Amino acid sequence: MTTAFEQVVFSGGGNRCWWQAGFWDVVAPSIGLEPRVIAGVSAGAATACMLFASDSQRTMAYYREALKHNRRNAYWGNLFRRARDPADPHAARVFPHAAIYRKALTDILGVIPFDRLRAEAPEIRIAYARLPRGFGPHAALALGIVAYNLEKYWRRSLHPTFGRRVGFASEVARLQDCDDLDDLVSLITASSCTPPFTPIEHRGGRPTLDGGMVDNVPVDAVERGPSTLVLLTRRYPGRPDCFDHLGRLYVQPSAKVAVSAWDYTDPPAMQLTYDQGRRDGERFAATCHAGRLPTMAR
Repeated sequence: MTTAFEQVVFSGGGNRCWWQAGFWDVVAPSIGLEPRVIAGVSAGAATACMLFASDSQRTMAYYREALKHNRRNAYWGNLFRRARDPADPHAARVFPHAAIYRKALTDILGVIPFDRLRAEAPEIRIAYARLPRGFGPHAALALGIVAYNLEKYWRRSLHPTFGRRVGFASEVARLQDCDDLDDLVSLITASSCTPPFTPIEHRGGRPTLDGGMVDNVPVDAVERGPSTLVLLTRRYPGRPDCFDHLGRLYVQPSAKVAVSAWDYTDPPAMQLTYDQGRRDGERFAATCHAGRLPTMAR
């Protein structure tokens, strides 16, 4: 069976994106999911690229090893220490995430040669945020976090608008336009840039922040019209597991996932989140085969 989703959107969500990997690994072969375009933001972009560069089991094994000795998400004793070995992801850094994440991207996406990844993957569009005019990165981050949380906990918006209203702008770059693996890693880390966990990343000499500051569900990076599947990473109250919204089909986890976005101490919770994605994917595939998907409005 082939289900003609021409476009797939990978929402951000840090470690919650393991749910997307499990879902994809079941659904893609079951329904013949071969999108022409993929859009992603933050860890959703990393997940989309990983699925075409490696495989989920290898990536999970990598993270189990990489996080084996990382016992904390913050090493406050390092606050006033100076790094002796910049290559050590835990040396004199308060937050270990940036070094672990960048090395993981380089190692995992480098499993196959970059030219092959660029040629064989679908068109992958990666969204990142530009800062409001007149704001430095840290002031912009504070503003963005306030706007993000107001919409998340007060309005519970599927697609927030406050970020744009206060001056954040989304930009999109393609995997296929990256010069090499280092450029792709830089693009993904720009899309994932969330101080204090990660340092400010620059594109074209200008600072960036996590694309979720504009919209953590980057549907604006794909066209209107072609059938589009949107993979969320958290539940939105009052909505079913699978629903139509403005002509796109959205799928969300059937329950809150086991892992939190920035927890780098709990690989078993990552595995549980991946396993939940597989179970949810099995139900979605069965719904597809039974012809019971919601009708997408045009």
